[in-house]
Amino acid sequence: MALLARERLIVALDVPSVAAAEAMVARLGESVWFYKIGYQLVFAGGLPFAAGLIATGKQVFLDLKLHDIGNTVAKGVESVAQLGATFLTVHAYPQTMKAAVEGKRGSKLRILAVTVLTSYDDADLAAAGYEMNVKELAAARAAQARDTGVDGLVCSAQEAATLRDIVGPGMVLVTPGIRPTGSAQGDQKRIMSPTHAIDAGADYLVVGRPIVEARDPKAVADAIVAEIEQVSA
Repeated sequence: MALLARERLIVALDVPSVAAAEAMVARLGESVWFYKIGYQLVFAGGLPFAAGLIATGKQVFLDLKLHDIGNTVAKGVESVAQLGATFLTVHAYPQTMKAAVEGKRGSKLRILAVTVLTSYDDADLAAAGYEMNVKELAAARAAQARDTGVDGLVCSAQEAATLRDIVGPGMVLVTPGIRPTGSAQGDQKRIMSPTHAIDAGADYLVVGRPIVEARDPKAVADAIVAEIEQVSA
């Protein structure tokens, strides 16, 4: 089923408190339907806040990047599934992905495997002991994710077209590191504009600081949705 442009924008609530998150959601209103909640907000009481968002009809992406022994991952995923979240991230290691798929069985939760963080480049991988470069590692993990049965990938938009060829049309691609024209790059190294990300095959775009740090977050969100709508037409 085709996604509406506004469904494809996921705003990262990278804010320090539930109060700040509530204020941002209120400012954005109906301009945003989908929110990503990561470590910063989760550790500040963000899980009850996430449940509240879901109760109001918003969609929630819990970006927890789980990676542990299989039983621990599976049990954690079972708990997240009961919360009603739409997406949950795990690191794209075969054992972790397999456990996550088992843990979400029977629920509507969709598991996203993180291929290579968008703040990493080839030098970072080499420093961590990997012999593959970013493109090679992302491709290898995408193939493993496809074969394991996860629902989608989190990847840089720069790799989206290549990974789409690997996983086919049935898996969703979620791309962080999206920077509208004129936005600061921040600590992201593999970034792309909304238009180019959609053209590359991304289904969902994650945008954080360009929206939440803007003087008028709603106007920025609306502009990104308009851009998505134009390129998707």
